[in-house]
Amino acid sequence: MNFMNTRFYLLTLTLMMAFSVNAQEPSPLEIELEPFISGLSNPVGLEHAGDDRLFVIQKNSGIIKIYNLDGEFIADFIDIDGLSTASEQGLLGLAFHPDYQQNGRFYVNYTDSSGDTVISEFTVSSDPNEADANSEQVLLEIIQPFSNHNGGGLEFGPDGYLYIGTGDGGSGGDPQDNAQNPQEILGKMLRIDVDSGDPYGIPADNPFVAAEDTLDEIWSIGMRNPWRYTFDDENGDFWIADVGQNAWEEVNLEPGDSEGGLNYGWRCYEATFEYNTDGCSGDYFFPIAEYSHNGDNFCSITGGIVYRGLQYPRLEGHYFFTDYCAGDILSLVEVEEDVFEEHTLLETNTFGYVAFATDINKQPYIVDINGNILKIVDPCGDFDPEISANVDLNGAIATEGTEYYWYLNGDLVDGENDQEFAADENGEVYAVVENADGCAVQTNSIELTNVSVEDFEKREVKVYPNPTSDSITIEGVNSKTQMEVVNTAGQIFVVNFNQEGHSKAVADVSHLPSGMYFIRLQNGTSSSVIQFTKK
Repeated sequence: MNFMNTRFYLLTLTLMMAFSVNAQEPSPLEIELEPFISGLSNPVGLEHAGDDRLFVIQKNSGIIKIYNLDGEFIADFIDIDGLSTASEQGLLGLAFHPDYQQNGRFYVNYTDSSGDTVISEFTVSSDPNEADANSEQVLLEIIQPFSNHNGGGLEFGPDGYLYIGTGDGGSGGDPQDNAQNPQEILGKMLRIDVDSGDPYGIPADNPFVAAEDTLDEIWSIGMRNPWRYTFDDENGDFWIADVGQNAWEEVNLEPGDSEGGLNYGWRCYEATFEYNTDGCSGDYFFPIAEYSHNGDNFCSITGGIVYRGLQYPRLEGHYFFTDYCAGDILSLVEVEEDVFEEHTLLETNTFGYVAFATDINKQPYIVDINGNILKIVDPCGDFDPEISANVDLNGAIATEGTEYYWYLNGDLVDGENDQEFAADENGEVYAVVENADGCAVQTNSIELTNVSVEDFEKREVKVYPNPTSDSITIEGVNSKTQMEVVNTAGQIFVVNFNQEGHSKAVADVSHLPSGMYFIRLQNGTSSSVIQFTKK
């Protein structure tokens, strides 16, 4: 029995849910929830159709409601009747065809009056806010031996095919061994082509099309109850949150270039822990993160979305998820290849978060089965400071903020709190920039390689006016340049040089006696001398 090497590692961070009291550090990554829609009947999902409308899936009523982006009700889109709604049953999933704006086709996942799963296609009527209730074409009917573990999700992948997650049939412990049975449709991730065949086609590159002992529709096996799953818009990675039995919940990540055919392990394993290994053999694809019913207070994981919007740059690439019982909103983000960092974005006492979603503008939402849709916001908004190299300064300059804290080779540089930074050694530099709202964000990093080796002669250091009677200006120096004034006899005179901008200093020399003077310039190991005359 072999574990498939998934090569994923998880780093855990515990973050306070408040802005940093020490602005030298970035504000903790956190979110807030804003009320958006309320008064719904058991909502379990939210989808958009490629336009500025939002479609709310209501589990028990079977009604899909339409709202605009201001949270205002537009119309009831469709009422699917004849449902069984006990336990985990009801109207569970909705997906719009990738070409919905042209063909008007959409797909639903529900349990019928017998408790069996139905995957159906409908079309919109001549009224864009009303579906044709008589247009139903049943694609799949799946007999459910028990009332729970019905899956429910529907997602079109970047390949244009429809992915259908099926639960293992229910009860507890997969008593019929459905998930590991390649000739059984339960406990699987299916992949079908809704644009060919009757009523659907099988993609030619499905992993088991040449296997006589495995159903052609199967993309992967070993699922327990994949309630919510998503594709990353940027790279096609497939994130699957699979609900556990009684000890562990799991987050799985199938790379975007996967050819399918993976075995996610259930009932042999619950997450990475042995559950019932009788008759189990082969390779298993294990989760990148797992959560305990005891220590983490999880009971039923809710998978989410990967944020790829522009409104909240701090959340870029974060996969959101939560748990029906625990309620905290968490995220995973890849910080280097195959290394993921976990964040607690919001601690809540809410029982009943069942889905995440985005609208056409990629604004994220969370769905509360208790009747609410909430908008997810980052209180730092689109504040996204950056730094760039400044050759004249031998350092860097940051985009606009109100406070600046500079770091060189990982250490805070004391006293450097201006928008511009002049370094006195080579290395990696970044800044923490704070805005007027008190949000402190870490910038990108840049590598400085020319500090302390600069030749002043190449920089055309200039002194003017020369001769002078009262003050001089020195161009081509920075705040790290050490300067002293000496006469022809080598006597040092006290002169205060005031930096103006990033490459110029001004000094009052009115107190000096008339004569010739030299300014000694030192920047690290590089030095130079320039001459001026005091009238």
